[in-house]
Amino acid sequence: MVRLSGRSGARSARRPSGPRTRRAPDRGTVVPERGMPFDHGAREQRKGWFGRLRSAVGGRSVAGQVFLLQVVIVLLLVVAAVVALVLQVRYDTTQEARNRSVAVAEAFANAPGTREALSSPDPTAVLQPKAEAARKATGVDFIVVMNTEGIRYTHPKPDRIGKHFVGNLEPALEGKVVTEQITGTIGPLVQAVVPIKDPDGKVVGLVSAGITTDTVGGTADRQLPLVLIAAAAALALSTAGTALVSRRLLRQTHGLGPDEMTRMYEHHDAVLHAVREGVVIVGDEGRLLLANDEAHRLLDLPEDAEGRKVLDLGLAAATAELLDSGRMATDEVHLVKDRLLAVNQRPTHLRGRPSGSVATVRDSTELRALSGRAEEARERLNMLYDAGVGIGTSLDVTRTAEELAELAVPRFADFATVDLFDAVLGGGQPEAVTRLRRTACSGIRKDAPLYPVGQQIRFVDSSPQARALSGGHAVIEPLLHEAPGWRAQDLERSAQVVEFGIHSLIAVPLRAGSLLLGVVSFWRSQKGEPFDTDEVALAEELVARAAVSIDNARRYTREHSMAVTLQRSLLPRSLPEQNALDIAYRYLPAQAGVGGDWFDVLPLSGARVALVVGDVVGHGLHAAATMGRLRTAVHNFSALDLPPDELLGLLDELVARIDQDEAQEGDTAAVTGATCLYAIYDPVSRRCTIARAGHPPPALVRPDGTVEFPDVPAGPPLGLGGLPFEMAELELAEDSRLVLYTDGLVEDRDHDIDEGLEQLRAALTGTGRTPEETCQAVLEARLAGRQSDDIALIVARTRALGSDMVAEWDVPPDPAAVGQVRSAVTETLERWGLEELSFATELMLSELVTNAIRYGGDPIRVRMLRDRSLICEVFDASSTSPHLRYAAMTDEGGRGLFLVAQLAERWGTRYLPAGKVIWAEQSLPQPGAQLLP
Repeated sequence: MVRLSGRSGARSARRPSGPRTRRAPDRGTVVPERGMPFDHGAREQRKGWFGRLRSAVGGRSVAGQVFLLQVVIVLLLVVAAVVALVLQVRYDTTQEARNRSVAVAEAFANAPGTREALSSPDPTAVLQPKAEAARKATGVDFIVVMNTEGIRYTHPKPDRIGKHFVGNLEPALEGKVVTEQITGTIGPLVQAVVPIKDPDGKVVGLVSAGITTDTVGGTADRQLPLVLIAAAAALALSTAGTALVSRRLLRQTHGLGPDEMTRMYEHHDAVLHAVREGVVIVGDEGRLLLANDEAHRLLDLPEDAEGRKVLDLGLAAATAELLDSGRMATDEVHLVKDRLLAVNQRPTHLRGRPSGSVATVRDSTELRALSGRAEEARERLNMLYDAGVGIGTSLDVTRTAEELAELAVPRFADFATVDLFDAVLGGGQPEAVTRLRRTACSGIRKDAPLYPVGQQIRFVDSSPQARALSGGHAVIEPLLHEAPGWRAQDLERSAQVVEFGIHSLIAVPLRAGSLLLGVVSFWRSQKGEPFDTDEVALAEELVARAAVSIDNARRYTREHSMAVTLQRSLLPRSLPEQNALDIAYRYLPAQAGVGGDWFDVLPLSGARVALVVGDVVGHGLHAAATMGRLRTAVHNFSALDLPPDELLGLLDELVARIDQDEAQEGDTAAVTGATCLYAIYDPVSRRCTIARAGHPPPALVRPDGTVEFPDVPAGPPLGLGGLPFEMAELELAEDSRLVLYTDGLVEDRDHDIDEGLEQLRAALTGTGRTPEETCQAVLEARLAGRQSDDIALIVARTRALGSDMVAEWDVPPDPAAVGQVRSAVTETLERWGLEELSFATELMLSELVTNAIRYGGDPIRVRMLRDRSLICEVFDASSTSPHLRYAAMTDEGGRGLFLVAQLAERWGTRYLPAGKVIWAEQSLPQPGAQLLP
């Protein structure tokens, strides 16, 4: 056995043999002297044969080790046999599945009638029964026939027919047989794709057959019990044999022999002199019996110290007095030259001999140094913990980078900079060829000559940052003034950095998985020592934790930008031109994410205008996409000139169908929770009809400044179905303000809707405000903090179409009255200064009134409106609507409505509770323009 040091060996030879051991006369065995604290030989004899066997089997002897080794070998062989069997069975199962799937596919592809069925009018009707019969007969899990584009003609599940086949078809289209192993909805399987060729060798179709490995397998399950039984038998036989060997080995050794005793002594001696504490044993006469190497070093003992009195060893008086007294001491500090020693001493009594003492001595000076290093390690752990808690508190890339830089200064570095690729800041995929942008910078001083935040940087290849990005690991520059690669980045700025006092640098790549997001640089100036390798490991760990948060923020930024872009594209970019309402609006998305609030202004026939506000509960892409679908549906339904209650009924049915379709798909959420308010304002009658589906009620500001919330019946949210919607009709004075909004304006987590409505009432109260001023006042009063939901707000000030802009006549059901109508129309157009439109207007009204007299019902009325266009309306009591068609040469009628469609810019039919209105619009002539007949 090798000694720990030369001093130890010399001192062992130097120790007097009298008080420690004596050499036995027989066999040279080292026998403990009287008074030794243990006697291994006697102890082993007292244990008996059974105790020695139990000790051997426990692994404390050679017999025990042999026993354990053989058991482990047998176990490894058993495990290897089981694994080999399972792997072989799996391989055979896969091969069998490949062979069966290829055979079935080729047989079906070459079967009579398969190729002819592909060219039949309905291949599925011919092939589906054959494929199912072949599948059941062959035991495969599916047989799929498809065309060369991968469209299925057959499938065990009929709902999959007509859909695209999932698999690799390109080799099969080239005439080859393709097999692949995949994991499908029914488990791991092997599928084969075989081409169907015509007589010329051209591939005209494909056949795929597949079978799960579980269907073919099963051999391993049948053989595994036999293998386990054989393994258990082998293990039992091996254990019995090993026990017999251990028993014989114990009988031959009879416990410990001379060599074992020698090794035990050397082991004790080595441990005694290897510990980092000094051990001193003093006898009752004050003589030093034993001192290990560490005690010699700390107390500076002479070479021949053992056997001498401690008072004669030249120790300090206080230390010598303590060792000589044998009294108890605990962490008693003594000054020995330049060391502060902590001494612990306890008295001891040897069997039948005078008492002594044992003292341990440790260097508290070195312990303080170790304590300092431990404190430094603790601080680093605390910093990593703070990084996990303090970095990534927001889903903002820039703020997360700033949190990393702020955490590192001044606890780890004097300055810290974070440089990210521009694509990362926008939420995109980073590209290594693009420039980086200084995203965050933190330091103990603000005047450091480093690149400022916001500047684009392209690092040269020799710089530590570029090497870190290309190599994917941290790069340390302990002495910047001796680093030519770093100075080459910017000679002037590098000189300023060195002159400023920054002398050491660590550059760490900011990596999240396989994505390289940027680089983080740590700079040191105040501390004189450069960065070391331990600090490099800490920097890498710190940056690795921050990279996860930055990547999460990047992903959120990307998803949020996509959702915002989608939502903005679905909202109206500008309001249509109309004269009925003076409108202002605001839309504010929620801070936490994109929602599904929307609004719209829709011009209708007869100078009327529809206002719509809706809300889809939830946030994200699904809510925004659903909002777009509902907004498009409202556009389409409004073109039918339906009253609000009927329009909401159609919208409710549409949402119910959407929910039903998406529930069948199973991968998207339902739309249930959508609300809507639809209002139509008529500037001629100044009446507003409103219906709502689970939406907050509108607010009405009278011209005198009073605010009220009209009693509009609250229908159920869209998609519930089963209940009709009710409509309310209001008569609005001119200059009234109608306010429509979503629930985000009046309701949040801290306030209920009643409190929100009172705040809205207070903000709306007052006269003389424009719609723009009203919007601003409402938002200033409401948005005192961070809103948690989207806010859509529309303020519409009503206008009235004067009586001088409206002309109306009752028409008797007599064809002779058509001429009177034409005369009245001509006079009205002359009064309005629209003589240029007389010819076309007389012609259109003649056709419409004639149709009303012939096919409609009494009463019949004609109305003309002068708004942004000239609007002509003919009302009759019939609900039958004419249809535009091409009249044949032999038809006597059918050309009137076609003529109206050619002369009018727009025309249509609006149904009323007691009849219908056929209307037509013409553009007003521009000043100086000439109208062509």
